[in-house]
Amino acid sequence: MKLRTGIIIGLLVLVVAAGSAIFLSTNHNTTEITIETNGTAVSVQSASSWLFPVPDAMLEEMKTKALADVEDVDSSLGSIQTDMQNIASKYNYTVQVKIKSQFGENQLPLLATVKGTSMIPTLQDGQRIIVLKTSNFQAGDLVVARHPDYHLIVKRVAEINGTQVYLKSDNRQVETVSNQIRNVNGVQQIVTIQKTPLDTWLPKTNVVGVVKVY
Repeated sequence: MKLRTGIIIGLLVLVVAAGSAIFLSTNHNTTEITIETNGTAVSVQSASSWLFPVPDAMLEEMKTKALADVEDVDSSLGSIQTDMQNIASKYNYTVQVKIKSQFGENQLPLLATVKGTSMIPTLQDGQRIIVLKTSNFQAGDLVVARHPDYHLIVKRVAEINGTQVYLKSDNRQVETVSNQIRNVNGVQQIVTIQKTPLDTWLPKTNVVGVVKVY
């Protein structure tokens, strides 16, 4: 009788211990998340086991946010990792995030569209380009940069001087535009405007990345 009681107690202890382990694992998990993107689409995969699968809702939420981040010019590898961790924490997960793209591991692409003719003949108006977000660039590279007046511009690096970079347009032609306008007194006037290529000094930190595909 004592032997049987001891066995029952031992089994109960094992059941309680196993239950505690399951409780802990289901209330806090760690997994690796891999985000694959080419700049236009995103897939999210986890390294979880079949025994403790990552919730589908968590992966779907991550996929939606990751795509928005990839399309955001201001996002970075660090900001995406933070966003994924914030989502995971709602599901009691801690995640390690890795990004894979056509440029390699933890290399972030950005899809953009050229507007204007300042980079003719290299780039055409309406042409789609893919940029690698990076602070590593050199003279001769095509880059996308933030401009205080024109938001985003695509130019060629002409010179780097300390913390400043000089960006130039490939199109060196001066365009003359004549507009016919009517003033408040009903008198028509013709105004001629000369559009010169935009060449500008900007801080190096304004450069978003290097154009890799065009």
